Amino acid sequence: MDKYFKIDHLKSNLKGKAMRSAGATIFSSGLIFFVHIFSTVILARLLTPRDFGIITMVTTFSMLLQNFGLNGFTEAIIQRDDINHQTISTLFWFNISISSLLTLLFIFLAPVLAWFYSTPELNKVIIGIALSIIATGMGTIHSALLRRNMQFYITSTIDIAAAFLSMSIAIILAWRGFGYWALVANTIVLPLTASVANWMFCGWRPGTPGPLKKIFPILKFAIHIYGNFMLQYFSRNIDKLLIGWRYNAQSVGYYKKAYDLFALPASQLIVPIHNVALATLSRLTNEPDNYRGYYLSAISIIAFVAMPLSAMMTLAGKDIILFILGPQWIKAGEIFCYFGVSIGIMLIYATQSWLHLSLGRPDRWLRWCIFECIATTAFFAVGLLWGAKGVAIGYAVSFYVLAAPCLLYAGKPINLKLNSIISTIWKYFTSSALAGVLSFFILYKIPYLYAFFYKQHVFLKIMIASILCGTLYLLLIILFYQSVSPIKNFLSTARQMIPSRKL
Repeated sequence: MDKYFKIDHLKSNLKGKAMRSAGATIFSSGLIFFVHIFSTVILARLLTPRDFGIITMVTTFSMLLQNFGLNGFTEAIIQRDDINHQTISTLFWFNISISSLLTLLFIFLAPVLAWFYSTPELNKVIIGIALSIIATGMGTIHSALLRRNMQFYITSTIDIAAAFLSMSIAIILAWRGFGYWALVANTIVLPLTASVANWMFCGWRPGTPGPLKKIFPILKFAIHIYGNFMLQYFSRNIDKLLIGWRYNAQSVGYYKKAYDLFALPASQLIVPIHNVALATLSRLTNEPDNYRGYYLSAISIIAFVAMPLSAMMTLAGKDIILFILGPQWIKAGEIFCYFGVSIGIMLIYATQSWLHLSLGRPDRWLRWCIFECIATTAFFAVGLLWGAKGVAIGYAVSFYVLAAPCLLYAGKPINLKLNSIISTIWKYFTSSALAGVLSFFILYKIPYLYAFFYKQHVFLKIMIASILCGTLYLLLIILFYQSVSPIKNFLSTARQMIPSRKL
């Protein structure tokens, strides 16, 4: 059991452990992505936009409560060196108590939310989804201990199994005619399965709790993180809240599907490696040169992938949604086109959390998020005048406006200069932007080529646009760098990230 509390063994071949851990999480996330896409294709044809809109109205609030322990305790356990069995036991029982209270609170608020949205169905839906809060709380501490010990091959396997089971149940229920209750079941089964599996694979078991004062330092750290999460969650979900209030459930459904595609790169790349980056950077805080080098190397790889992805998804996003979801979701595709241009910047922006948390400064992150929340709410409020499309534009613009000051502020304690970050990513950004513009003119502005392109099946249109944009991007990268070294570096890193149990 001591292995979950001692970290000295992790410093041996830290880079190798980090690479393989990242590989394991990205692999599992990619597999989950395909499970999600497959299930989405089916559910989008079995359910209506209103069904998805109803669930979105509820989960906008439930996720805020469900993530109490996930966003706070997990990072605190991973980052801190000085934890022991009694401390974690106390933290476990504290988390269970809070999760139980939050579950009851959400059930109590059901009539209020049903009245706010003028949707009576929400009363019963909320009672069902509320169970996901306590289900998540049961496995939070065990999952954090596995990640602290860099056992990411275990957590990755758990995530895959939970996603597969929950989506399978949702599809069966939707096929049997249960409507939005299929999505409710998915929301409950996913955290419940993950929690049961975390208990099975983590050797730690909670003991008798000690005095609460023993966990005050962890609670202080966690409260800053959760305060940040609340503000960030509010600023990233008030868009849906405003659309649901100003328009209707159908509009929310269209916007939510466009947003889901927009958020996929973050969920498949940044979120999976968040804890890996946190665990690695936390071990390097006393080595500032190595710390900065690791971070810059990481965002270089992210930018290499994220920037062309932004161009490709903007170019082909409408067709992607049409192919995956069907003609009834075409309005979601139109909304997504405004999201796509900011995907690359969004992913770089998201790495700010690595810096704040690994340095043990969640208070600085919280202060930034207060400013971020005010700024993004203003962008959404203005965009609301032009409907869901206007809100999407406001969302995209916010990342471009806030990225530079955000990273400058986050990197200050470790003397990480903004110039270093810009010099690391600007060639990738410029190459992807030029590749996207050139691809657009080739496919849509040359009459003969457009006539040929327009007649193709939607899947072939996606492939043609992606291959053209990707090829132009790689050629421009070679031109800017006068070498193929960025491509070689990416391939070398990819080989090091091949999943392994030797973590």
